[in-house]
Amino acid sequence: MKLLKTACSLLLSVIAINAVQAQTTKPADTLVQYLDKLVASKDSADKTMLRSRLADLSKAKTEKEVLTAANYYYRIGDTKKSDAIYSNIATRFPLGTQARNEASKDFYLLKTAAEAEAAYKAWIKKFPPTMYENTKVDDRLAYDYVRAVIAGKFAAEKNVAKANEYANMLEVDFWKGNAYSGITGAFYKNGDLANAEIYAKKAMDNAFSYIDGKKGNENWAKFSASGYAGLTSTYANILFERKKYAEALKYSEIAYKKSTSLSPNLNYRYAQILMGLNRNQEAYDKLEEVVKAGKATPEMAADFKKLYVKVKGSENGFDAYASAIREAYLGNLNKQLTKGMVNEPAPGFTLADLNGKQVSLADYKGKIVIIDFWATWCGPCKASFPAMQMAVNKYKDDDNVKFLFIHTWEKVADPVKDAADYIKGMKYSFEVLMDVKDAETKVNKVVSSYKVNGIPAKFVIDAAGNIRFKLTGFDGSNEAAVDELSMMIDMAKTKS
Repeated sequence: MKLLKTACSLLLSVIAINAVQAQTTKPADTLVQYLDKLVASKDSADKTMLRSRLADLSKAKTEKEVLTAANYYYRIGDTKKSDAIYSNIATRFPLGTQARNEASKDFYLLKTAAEAEAAYKAWIKKFPPTMYENTKVDDRLAYDYVRAVIAGKFAAEKNVAKANEYANMLEVDFWKGNAYSGITGAFYKNGDLANAEIYAKKAMDNAFSYIDGKKGNENWAKFSASGYAGLTSTYANILFERKKYAEALKYSEIAYKKSTSLSPNLNYRYAQILMGLNRNQEAYDKLEEVVKAGKATPEMAADFKKLYVKVKGSENGFDAYASAIREAYLGNLNKQLTKGMVNEPAPGFTLADLNGKQVSLADYKGKIVIIDFWATWCGPCKASFPAMQMAVNKYKDDDNVKFLFIHTWEKVADPVKDAADYIKGMKYSFEVLMDVKDAETKVNKVVSSYKVNGIPAKFVIDAAGNIRFKLTGFDGSNEAAVDELSMMIDMAKTKS
């Protein structure tokens, strides 16, 4: 399952990059240069002219011009007009790129590969690639997204020939590594390690072709290159499971050296491969890095103790050594958190929970409150939830600690059902509140009041109602996350 999480993360990342590019890339034409000049100007006359020009563009006869208007409305903060244009553009241009993308967005929800293939054939007949521009590196991504989904569905059904057929249709080279990674995951999940190995290598080799600027230094090339370490680790994992230890070691070493920060799972697999080759001292060294960072899972800790016995000859002294490591780790963590502690009034709010009950931050005055902003589409948010459930369980009998999981930045028509279905399906015992977009401003007010730029975003609020700690993101270590959050809670209690 770790393999699948990696693939999913890569897919989400490349989608995010293309979304950003769609908003920020500037075509070299005079219209865009003119609009940029008006946006940058502080002259009120220019601002009036900008509004007038955007109003004209929003009524234009080409989708490209109308999309330009929507993008610039978004840039100047008029999300209401921008959203209004986007919501209607597929109707105005039924064969445009937005209509094409809308028509394909739910392909992944289709249950069988046959259904997905039939939908693809009807879709591509209505929206043939030849109807659209193919001048930029990502102009065919809309088609590759769908082809990769279908290839993955055939792989999941063990139809290797059809999976290969759709994989071979992929056109956008810089994205092939991500597509191959998804197909790898599908084969891996159904136990076909032979084909998982083939596609893992394809993904890794594609990313390798972009490292060190081999194919340029544009954002898309850098993104493709950035996946190399993770994809190499995935390939090493599969080789290990196929008991190809010597070959697995080669790629695990590459992934280890390419990694820019400690990755517990990468180190652990490296250690396991070394253990398989009876290179126990080296395996011990790799696991020791994880243990000292406080990021060892129970499984890693158990193997570390086994390696200690093999390397030292007995378990004598292990408990004292493990305690010393733990004490040093917690001491360093305390220093880091003390340095990062803040003291800011927490913005108040009242939101509905999943049952419609109104809940206010003020209801928990005198308690330590942990707020976790999240969304169902956010991979890192969901990846952090097992750790958050561990934390919730740890404090379930502490009446002075309260966890609130605030769903925000929704992307579906019914976010309440979306959030409820996910939480129920995963069996999390979270209190979820809904920070839905304001009907008029299209702004999620609570997350905006906390000045959040990315999710997951967590805040620890003390009993006096002041923010003491802010966290963004998740590094993948449940145990370390619980340690960190627990220390924050204890420090917030002391400072209240």
